[in-house]
Parts: sequence; C-alpha cells; structure tokens
Amino acid sequence: MTDRIAALVNGETLDVLPVSDRGLLYGDGVFETIAIREGRPEHWPRHMTRLQAGCARLGLPPPDSARLATEAGAVIDQIDKGVLKLIITRGTGGRGYRVPKAAACTRIVQVHPWPDYPAACAEQGVKTRLCATRLGRNPALAGIKHLNRLEQVLARQEWNDADIHEGLVTDTDGNLVEGTMSNVFIVDDGALLTPDLSHAGVAGIMRTIILEQAERLGLRVRIAHIDTQTLLQAGEVFLSNSLIGIWPVVAIDGTSCRIGNITLQLQELLHDSSDLDAGWRE
Repeated sequence: MTDRIAALVNGETLDVLPVSDRGLLYGDGVFETIAIREGRPEHWPRHMTRLQAGCARLGLPPPDSARLATEAGAVIDQIDKGVLKLIITRGTGGRGYRVPKAAACTRIVQVHPWPDYPAACAEQGVKTRLCATRLGRNPALAGIKHLNRLEQVLARQEWNDADIHEGLVTDTDGNLVEGTMSNVFIVDDGALLTPDLSHAGVAGIMRTIILEQAERLGLRVRIAHIDTQTLLQAGEVFLSNSLIGIWPVVAIDGTSCRIGNITLQLQELLHDSSDLDAGWRE
C-alpha cells in the first residue's frame, strides 16, 4: 500500500485536525469501518445507512453519501484489499459541551492495511475470554458506532495472551453484549440467539446480514438477553464483524465450544452471497 493517499480531511490530503475539533475533545461523532475487497468497499449501502442513522442520533447534519463515495474512491485507488475508515465529527466548536448552532462537520476518510488475521481463525476457531470491564447501559447511544470507545479500550487492555483472539463483554446488569470488536451469536436448542443491543453495544453490519441469512436457512432467530451462564452452556458460539466475517469460538475462559453445523452453514452463505460493491458509486 505505497504511493497512495493515506487520508483525506474534508476532501484535502491531510493527516491532522484542529485541536478544537469536537471529535478529539469529546468523541463527538461517528465512524464506519469497511472492508475493501477486489478494490471496492464491501456492503457500502449498509454502511451509509448506519452512518446516516448515527449522525441523526447525535443531531449531526447528514453527510453527503456521493461525496464520501468520491473521496473513498480517491483513497482506495489501486488498493485491492484493505480497510476503509470513515469518520464524521461535529467539527470545531470551542470549549464546553454545548454544541455550536451551525455545525460544520469534519469528514475523515482513511485507508489502512488489511489486518494480519490468520486464516485458522475462521477455519479452526478462536479462544476467547470474559472481560471484567462492563459496558454502561445507555439507550441514547446503543447500537450506533460513535467515537467514544473507551470501554472497549479498557476491555482490550485486560489480556496480552496471543492465544486469546477476543474478549466478550457484559453490561452493568450482567447481560452479554458483544466482543471488544465483534458481535456475538450462540446456538441454543437449535435457535440462533444474539444479544439485545437496545441498551449497549454496536449493531454491526455483519450481524444484520447474518440474521438475514439465518432466516433464509429457516432457522429460529431470537434477539434476547443472554446471561453468562447461558453463554457458557451453549455448545456453539461464533463472532462476527465486517472484516472477520464469522469466527467460530472454540473456548471461553477454558470452557470448550464446538464448531457446529449452523456456524458452518452461515459461513458458506456469507461467502456465496457477499454484496461486495452493491450500490457503490451509483
């Protein structure tokens, strides 16, 4: 990934922000992390829909999707595989929490190298752990991908063991929410369950796609409150996000899980039905 535009800030080739930008000062903004495959951003329309929804939730002016597509195209030019990150902040606004009357949002478009995820993670599964850090319950922010990620930062600091690929986090009521970088699914009595994210967590793009594909398979699907006992008793658990797709879980704090048929079927469906560039630059 050489000889490329590393980042655009408001359409200009920059890698700096004003010190008064509210994204820096308060985490006042939203972002999207998008897989680039075969030179195109995967699931672009879904990411744009979530980005617009996140801006609406925070009271930010909606970004121009066409302009973002143009800027993304400039950044990922000649890159076959990588990670595109889009960030929208409220822009500069002086000291204090009160928002400016007319926000001039900052647009940041970045490209990063593809992470070094071993193929074995998807094929042979990963070991995980339960984190001591808990997520605060806040319906006003639940579901969206806002810039305040300190809870995830604290949770990820809890381990350095290279054999552990993800940490699972609960909310302050003890309900399973997600992984530090992923959504979580379990198979319970033949039904596919994923945590209710109405009070905490990020509603991932891949999570939505998996729920759609599960219905295509005729699976019983439930969005539910899941306690840690139910999690540890589940014979089949897997993780998802836009970059990893699906990773089966083979252990949680030493409790073994199996790679089951439902996980394998969903992996195959995702591989065969990826809307790689649907809606890109239309």
